[in-house]
Formats: sequence, C-alpha cells, structure tokens
Amino acid sequence: MTFRTVNPATGEFVEEFPLQSDEEVFAALETADTLYREDWKFRPVAERARIVSQAAQILRENRDEYVEHLTLEMGKVTRFGYFEVDLVADILDYYAEHGEKFLTEQPLPGEPGAKLTAEPIGVILAIEKWNFPYYQLARVAASQLVAGNVVMMKHAESVPRCALAFARLFEEAGAPEGAYTNLFCDIEQIATLIDDFRVRGVTLTGSERAGTSVGERAGRNLKKAVLELGGSDPALILEGAPLDPAVEQVVMGRTYNSGQGCVNIKRVIVVGRARGAQMLAALTERFAAIEVGDPKDETTLIGPLASERGLGTGWGKARHLGCRSTRRW
Repeated sequence: MTFRTVNPATGEFVEEFPLQSDEEVFAALETADTLYREDWKFRPVAERARIVSQAAQILRENRDEYVEHLTLEMGKVTRFGYFEVDLVADILDYYAEHGEKFLTEQPLPGEPGAKLTAEPIGVILAIEKWNFPYYQLARVAASQLVAGNVVMMKHAESVPRCALAFARLFEEAGAPEGAYTNLFCDIEQIATLIDDFRVRGVTLTGSERAGTSVGERAGRNLKKAVLELGGSDPALILEGAPLDPAVEQVVMGRTYNSGQGCVNIKRVIVVGRARGAQMLAALTERFAAIEVGDPKDETTLIGPLASERGLGTGWGKARHLGCRSTRRW
C-alpha cells in the first residue's frame, strides 16, 4: 500500500508519500489521547467551535487551491469541486454555530429530575473514501471536534494531497497538535489502532467487505462503530410524473461526480410498459450524447474515473453511464 498522487485525466504520476512507521502512528495516537485527556475535552464548546469556524473561513479564502487538489487527484470536474468545497465550509460553520446548543444538557421528557447529557469519549478513528475527499472528512471532523473528541483520519491512498490540505486547515485555524491527525498508514496498522484502548470509536465509509472487517474488529473490542457502506439508489417514475424533467433528473443523478457516488442513481424503475420504453429511448439518446472531457473545462459534465482500479468495480459502470436495461415494466 502506498499513498500516491496520480492525475487520472492524464495518467501522470505526480508524487508519492511514504507510509508512517508503527512508532510514528502510535506516537501520534499518544499525542491525540494526551491532548484529549488533559486539554481538549475541558475547553469550552465555544472555543472549540471557534477553531472549526476559523477552518471554514480559511477554506473559503483558499477555495481555488482546494479545488485544484480535487481535480488533480481524483479528476473531479472543477464546477463540482467548487460545490464540494463550499458545502464543506458550510458543514464546518454549521457545527461551529449550533454545536453549543446541541451539547446543552436537556431535561428528559416524562422523567422528572432526569437529564440528557452529552459528553466526549476520546479518540475517534475514521477511515474515509476518495470520491468526496473533503466532504467525507468534514462529516466526521466538524461534529467530533466541537463535541470535544479528537480525530485520527486515515484517508484513501489516492488522495494524499487532499488529506494533507484538510489537516492543514485545523492547524492554521489554531487547533493544537493531536486535535486532528492525518495518518498515512496501512490496513494492519488500522487494525492495531482499533484494538488499542485509547481509540474509543471508529467510523468508516467504504465497501461492504471493508465495513465487515472494521465492524467485526470494533465489535470484538466492544467499541462504537458507524459504518456507511454505499447504496443502490433507484429513481422511481410514477404514472403521473412527466417524462421530460424525469429524464434530466435521472441523467444528473447518474452522472453527478462522474457517476462515482454512493447516492448516484443506480436503477430506473418506470411504472407502465409504454412509458418505460419511452424513458429507455430518451435516456439512451441523452447518455450517448455525453462525452467524457477535461475536468478543468467548465463545459465538462463527466470527468475521468478516479483510478484504473475503478474499471473493475461497480464504479467502472459510470464510464458507460449506467445504460444497462432490465425490462421489468
């Protein structure tokens, strides 16, 4: 396993990042755990939120640079790259703004004298996917940092520059060392981290196979785990739905992020045999007219697949725009 930047639009190798040694990985864990126990969890929520909000501001001020990393490492179409960067900044701001309210002690309805209290638990280990290189990280980091936990992040091997850039956000925003830690480590090291008593929870976005492995390891250690393992999202076209706008929505739903998304439309179910035939003909025509192009071109709708490995997976179907037909009307 290596962390490498390869431009998927050209196949050009750009840079390689070495794996961290076991000593480096567990030194980082010790730093994170010490920060949590002696500092971070005791800080006022407002102070932790201020750092997360500052990270959002830095991201907005440098959005062009952050979009360039997305386009270079995974071939994300630039206009979608700006959407992701802006969305991530909004997520950071959301938890910074509302975190204190979310964490406020609340009375428990129907139970006089009982209260619901939110408390941090410690080091959270996250393993995240390449298709939304900042969004995947922000979903974990924003809420956990405001809540008083610290985060150790193992990102996908194909987006190391994105991983480093996101970690730099918190460093520049004033977060102490150990609050957010980027890891360049392998599967065996991740397994050992899950086993370590200092890691209190683990989350993963990835395949069912990866989720099974992480979930089993976390369960063996009686640790909290949150697993997001993709989907098979359908578009359901009912009898009363006009077909023309439905065609456009299906095309966008299938091709967004070059078809590389867990919530991309995977199946189209049309009520009515005749309407199904019309929908199939219209979609076939629309998909056939779409060309894969330079992700930096503002007119491009479909960029390259993020990796050659994607050709052998379900993501590879995006290259052909998912035009398989199952005639079940």
